Amino acid sequence: MGSMRPGPNLELTDVTAPPSAAERAKRLAPLFKALADENRLTLMLLLAERPHTVRELTDASGIGQTLVSHHLGTLREQELVLVEPRGRANVYSLCCDALVQPIQLLSTMSNATPGCES
Repeated sequence: MGSMRPGPNLELTDVTAPPSAAERAKRLAPLFKALADENRLTLMLLLAERPHTVRELTDASGIGQTLVSHHLGTLREQELVLVEPRGRANVYSLCCDALVQPIQLLSTMSNATPGCES
């Protein structure tokens, strides 16, 4: 039997620590900035319900088509939404199923009453 030495990808010095809280915050800040806009958050809440076309988002949100498209571009840049061409329309959806529940949770927070109010 030959010696059982780790290959180049298994060197102990290659083990990296998980990102620090500061590093994770740095990665998350642009995502939260994208969500901080009321129009973009409206679009995200609608997309958490189901995929929509730009027309459907325009009708459901009351936001003009040009502005909806602009905000979808920002959300796409942050990889929060995906677009799939279907015929003559594009269908937008959240980037992943794991994002649906947190977005819906944000929606329920709008109904919560702060504890400091009487």
